[in-house]
Amino acid sequence: MDFTTTEDQQALVGLATQILSEQATPKRLAELEESGEWYDAVLWSHLAEAGIAGAALAEDVGGGGMGFTELALVLEQIGAHVAPVPLFETVLCAALPIDVFGTPEQRTRDLPDVVAGRATLTAALTESGRDDAYRPLTTAAADGDGFRISGVKSCVPFPPSVRRILVPATTADGRVVVALVEPAARGVTMRRQIATNGQPQVELELADVAVSAADVLGGPDRGEEILGWILDRAATGLAAMALGVSGRALIMSAHYTTGREQFGRAIATFQAVGHRLADAYIDVEAMRLTTLQAVWLLDSGLAGRDEATVAKWWASEGGHRVAHAAQHVHGGVGVDVEYPLSRYFRWSKQLELSLGGATAQLLRLGASLAAVPV
Repeated sequence: MDFTTTEDQQALVGLATQILSEQATPKRLAELEESGEWYDAVLWSHLAEAGIAGAALAEDVGGGGMGFTELALVLEQIGAHVAPVPLFETVLCAALPIDVFGTPEQRTRDLPDVVAGRATLTAALTESGRDDAYRPLTTAAADGDGFRISGVKSCVPFPPSVRRILVPATTADGRVVVALVEPAARGVTMRRQIATNGQPQVELELADVAVSAADVLGGPDRGEEILGWILDRAATGLAAMALGVSGRALIMSAHYTTGREQFGRAIATFQAVGHRLADAYIDVEAMRLTTLQAVWLLDSGLAGRDEATVAKWWASEGGHRVAHAAQHVHGGVGVDVEYPLSRYFRWSKQLELSLGGATAQLLRLGASLAAVPV
C-alpha cells in the first residue's frame, strides 16, 4: 500500500484547508451557534464554487472526477476545522452512491445541483434499537413496479434544502431496496432531533410511502451490495473526520501545555502530562493508519469491510481517549463550553456514536472473523 498523496490530492487538500481556515473560525462557529443555525450555507457555497464539494463525483455531472480517497482527505479537514457543512451526508452517503449505481436519469436529476451547491441530499442509515445497519428493519412491500416503504429511521442528518433522502429497506423475501424518498412525499413524518455536537437531525417515520421503480437505486437485486458499499464508506468517512478532530485536538493540547506554566515551568514538561499526550499521539497515528488502509482498499475496489470496521473502532475508542486527554490537560479551560476545544469534544463524541460505537464495531468484527473457517 502506498499512502503517498499525489500532487492533485495535495492541491485539493491545500485548497480545502485554506477555505476552511479562513471561514470556519471559532468566531464564525460561535455566531452560527448563537443564531440557532448549524450548517454554514456560505461556507458550503464557497466549497462548491471551488470544486471541492463535487470533487469526488464524475465529470459528466460537473464533478472533479476524483474518488473516495480525495473525499476522505477533505473529510479529515472538515473534522480538523469542525466545519458544519454537509459533505459527509450529501456527497459520501447519497450523491456518491447515486453517481456509481444510479441510472442516467437519477444521476442527472440531482447531482449537477449538488456539485453547484444548490441542493443537498442525505441518507437514513440507522434505526433505534438496531445495531446491524446492513439489515434494515424498515420494510419495502412490492407495489406494481415499485414499493411502499414503512418504518422509522433515527438520527438522520438533515441539512437545509434536502431534496432527497436515501432510505434502505428490506423486502418480504429478505432482499434490500435502497429507495430515494422526497421529504415532502405522502406518508413521511419528520420529528426534530439534535445531535451531541448540535447538528440538526430528524427521526424519519415512513408510513406506506410510495416509491416508483425510477426512485430505486440499482433495483432490489443489487440493494444489499449497494447498502454494504455505502455503509463501508460511511464508516470510513466518519473515521476520517474523527482523525481530523482528534489530530487538531492534540495539536491544540500541545500548544496549550507548552504555553501554560505552573510552578515556574511549562506543564508540558511534567511527566504525567507528557505521558498523557504521548498516548494520545499513538492513538491519533493508529487512527490515521487504519483509516488510510480502509480508504485505500475501498477505493481500489478490494474487500475492505473488516478494515472499515477496524477504522471505525479506532475512531470510536481512540477518539474517545484523545478527546478526554485533551480536556484533561487543559484543566478548567477544557470544560468551558465557550472555549474552542469544547466543540472538538462534542464532535468526537458524535462521531464515536454515529453508525455504532466501539462495542458495535467489535461485535461486527468478531462475527466476521468467526465466519471464516480456521
